[in-house]
Parts: sequence; structure tokens; C-alpha cells
Amino acid sequence: MADGVAPPDLSRWSREVVSDGKLAYEVLERGDGPGVILLPEVPGIMPSTIDLADRLVEHGFTVVMPSLFGVPGRRPGTLGQLATVARLCVMREFRAFSLDLSGPVTDFLRLVAADLAGRTPGRGVGIVGMCFTGGFAIATAVATDDIVASVVSQPAAPFPVSPARMRSAGVPAAALERYAASRQDQPPCVLGLRFSRDLKSPDARLTTLKQHLGRAVRVVRIPSGRDTTDGTPGGAHSVLTRDVREEPPNGAFTEREHVFEFLRDRLSPAAASGGSDAGAGGA
Repeated sequence: MADGVAPPDLSRWSREVVSDGKLAYEVLERGDGPGVILLPEVPGIMPSTIDLADRLVEHGFTVVMPSLFGVPGRRPGTLGQLATVARLCVMREFRAFSLDLSGPVTDFLRLVAADLAGRTPGRGVGIVGMCFTGGFAIATAVATDDIVASVVSQPAAPFPVSPARMRSAGVPAAALERYAASRQDQPPCVLGLRFSRDLKSPDARLTTLKQHLGRAVRVVRIPSGRDTTDGTPGGAHSVLTRDVREEPPNGAFTEREHVFEFLRDRLSPAAASGGSDAGAGGA
């Protein structure tokens, strides 16, 4: 590569094109154990995304990564990110400005979830969405019983170009409330995360999730900028990938560990009636 840094090793990942008859995407898969769908950040399955996926595999999960945009393994650049965002703005299947993200992409992800649930152990599968795909994680989860644990990390869609879109979680309030009512006797099945000073992911989105999901969601706001004493900058955005610091560990590192725990608790066959709340900074 031009910067002299070797691309990440994807040789251990199986790769195949999956189609639901309307959309077709390459899907990467690796691991054993309960299934987790990991959705990429913009501009695609970057080295930091692959690192997170590898850690999930190490924690005992089967991980599938649909390559919804970009080129798997390509390192991000500013121009590449801007070009991807520009394409997402005009691609009708992603509904980037819609208050309801359900549509062709969530239909495709439901197919992936059903297939994964049918061939992995556990009582269902998990889904992790980050940044642009954060809203798609919850939009898919409310539409299928195959997904029993959802991580909505720094959700950035629908694009926050108006007050209504800044508040929107990408799922109509009635659908969220029906989803919560069907799980009222279970521990939280949705985990929402963002940095406290993140301008790319409006805090109003997590407030909306809490308002309509109630005890079905655990919301975690990780201190950043002037809110924190661990040095996490105010511009921090990627909770589970690029803004995690391991030595010394920052708040994002701690919450990433809680995500692994949350998924393990919810997907375990013995988790049907119990489980601990993930995260210490939530509400």
C-alpha cells in the first residue's frame, strides 16, 4: 500500500456473495459459537472493524460482516469517507434521510440473521451497528425474532439534517414500543452507546430509544472531552473501534468489554430468563 502498511489479513475469513433476490453483498464470516452480525462504519470494513470482529471471534462468537459499502480491508482516507457518504445520500436502499430506516437493507439483514440463527448455537443472534449502521441494527432487530441482542453504537442515521431527524432512532415510536412490550419480562436486549461530546451522533437518539424502549434498552454515555478525566478527546466518535485505548484503558475500552459480556449473556442458551445489565455508565 502507498503508506507502507500491510493490509489486514482476511485469509482466515470465508467470503461469499449473499443475495435475497433484490440486494447482493459480499459477506465475510469466521468463528464458532453464537452468531453476531457486525455492520461496518463508513467507509466500510476497515482494519479497525476487522480487529473488533477478530476480538468477537476470540470471545467465542461466529461473526458475519456484510460488506454493505466500501472495500473490505481498505484503510480509510478523508476523500474516501466523503465519497462513501455522498453515495449513501443518493442510494435509495439505505434511506439515509428517512425517519424509518426499514426497507431493502433491513430486509437483507433479516435474511442474514435467519440463516445465522439456523446454524449457530444459542437462542438467537446478535447485531452490532456503528455510526451510519447503528440505526439499521435496531431497525432490523424490531422486525425479526431471530435477533435477541442489539448494540446501537454512536448511531448517525438518519442523517441529522433537521430536529426531527436528530431525534429519530430510525424506527417509528410505535414499532419500538411494540418491541419493548414483547420483551417486558426479559433483561435489556438493546444496548445504546455514544461519547458524551460526540457531535456526529445526536444524544437525542439515545433519549428516544430510552423513551420508547424503557427497560428493554440500556443507554451508556461515555464521558469525553471536558466530561472525562481519562483523556478521551471531545471529538471521539468510534466507541468500539478507533477511539478505544487499551493502555491505559479509557472508558471506551471498558464499555467494549461490557459489549462482549452483554452479547454473551443474551445469546447464551441459558440466558432466557436472567442476565446482568451491561455497562456502568448507563441509564
